[in-house]
Amino acid sequence: MCIGIPMQVVETDGRFALCEGRDERRRVGTALVGQVSVGDWLLVFLDDAREQIDAERALEVNAALDLVLGAMQGTALPDDVDFALPSQMSPEQLRALTGQ
Repeated sequence: MCIGIPMQVVETDGRFALCEGRDERRRVGTALVGQVSVGDWLLVFLDDAREQIDAERALEVNAALDLVLGAMQGTALPDDVDFALPSQMSPEQLRALTGQ
């Protein structure tokens, strides 16, 4: 399984971007997302950006990754954690989820 990591562009040369996220810095291929600018957020899989995302989506993905990490480490989940299955989402929520 491959997990996307939200990373923010700190430098770019047109083909690659130097990105930071989740306490690491990586050189990321940007061929699949087109031109990026410093400050843009990318969803990165195995050192390749697969999607441009906004800061709000980056926070959501990071929060989900924090919950997964906490569960793996045996940390108790907060009482207000709530996950919605796609089958329970409205058409608008599904479009937002899929980036359409």
